Amino acid sequence: MTETSVPSLEDLLRDAPTNWGKWGPDDEVGSLNYLGAEQVIAAAGLIRSGKVFTIQRLIGDPKGDPVWPGRTPAVRTQVMDEATWDGDGGPQFPGGLHYADDKIDAFLQGSTQYDALGHVWYGGKLWNGYDARTTIGGMDRASVEPIAQRGVVGRGVLLDMARFRGKKTLDAAETYTHEDLLACADSQGVRLRPRDIILIRTNYLQLFYELGEKFYEGFCEPGLVYSPELVQWFADMEIPNLVTDTIANEVTTDPGNGVVLPLHSALMRNLGVAFTEIADLEALAADCAQDHVYEFFYAAAPIKIAKGSGAPVNPIVVK
Repeated sequence: MTETSVPSLEDLLRDAPTNWGKWGPDDEVGSLNYLGAEQVIAAAGLIRSGKVFTIQRLIGDPKGDPVWPGRTPAVRTQVMDEATWDGDGGPQFPGGLHYADDKIDAFLQGSTQYDALGHVWYGGKLWNGYDARTTIGGMDRASVEPIAQRGVVGRGVLLDMARFRGKKTLDAAETYTHEDLLACADSQGVRLRPRDIILIRTNYLQLFYELGEKFYEGFCEPGLVYSPELVQWFADMEIPNLVTDTIANEVTTDPGNGVVLPLHSALMRNLGVAFTEIADLEALAADCAQDHVYEFFYAAAPIKIAKGSGAPVNPIVVK
């Protein structure tokens, strides 16, 4: 496939379904509107054992932090510690208080995170038809802040694609479809329902820790692959939130058309599906494999950052 034969997103998605205007001209949370009080209450009914899982990856992991190529991992800097008082320069408080202080320099999407709905675009338009020029200097529309203010709560379902395919990890560029998701769910004895929050495990980022920088050679993650039928399935199922343990939630370069990350546009930009990436699903997946319970209460809220294109999050799963 030559570069000139790769279709533009405008051509590829010309007839794709859209939710623009569905929740009014000022909407900034998209398909998260599907998660109302009814979904929250129903999800709370799934709590039976009281087991709690947090699915954020550690920021500043000594083994390294997987990030999108071109981004750099977070850098934590110690500002204050006991050595501050080795000389006479440490602050003096009545009673002799000492303390530690530190800071981080990080990409807002350099760890487990929610994308803002305006994070990606084409044709000069963001989610809901907002002008792409509203991103200049910070996102005035469809930033991550409205998602953070709202929060995300609903029925989560884990689809363990790695175990379903009998692999430790999925391979680079390995793809799966919505039909594969349904088959995986069936094999696990769980039924996907409209308005479910879908969590997909590939365990692909394990290779980052095993391979180091070689992980990025010919970078192409496994993931969902674009088709009109898959996009229509997401629309019909009213999926509010897609969560995966990969950096970008879909196969990096579509093998069928050569487009990079077309589902970011088809699902996030057009349908308003919230994307959560770089989740750590290992402990949860191990527990699900043991007790055969793949549905649970899911709750998350990215940190509140004005005009941010994304924000770190530590989602909570309760079984």
